[in-house]
Amino acid sequence: MEQLIRKSITDSLKPTVLHIENESYKHRHHTAMRDVDSTETHFRVTVVSELFSGQSRMQRQRMIYSLLKSEMAMEGGIHALSLVTKTPEEQEAVSVAPKADTR
Repeated sequence: MEQLIRKSITDSLKPTVLHIENESYKHRHHTAMRDVDSTETHFRVTVVSELFSGQSRMQRQRMIYSLLKSEMAMEGGIHALSLVTKTPEEQEAVSVAPKADTR
């Protein structure tokens, strides 16, 4: 499933950053997952793409959900996605932001 996610997002959004973390192990004990054999159901995905420029956070997430529609509909497919979506400029701003003083 992770490879399908990677291919769909890469082919369509041409990301400069794509990080996919399989968090399914954190949810195996949930009632809804009790009879599911798949070990790839819950993902945290970070996507940085120029195609997000001018798009709201909701529009960006809808783009990704649309790309992964079939993977979410299949038996044992994606059950949950946690998405972080940024433009390269937004990612750069986060990278150079000064750290907060926590003393």
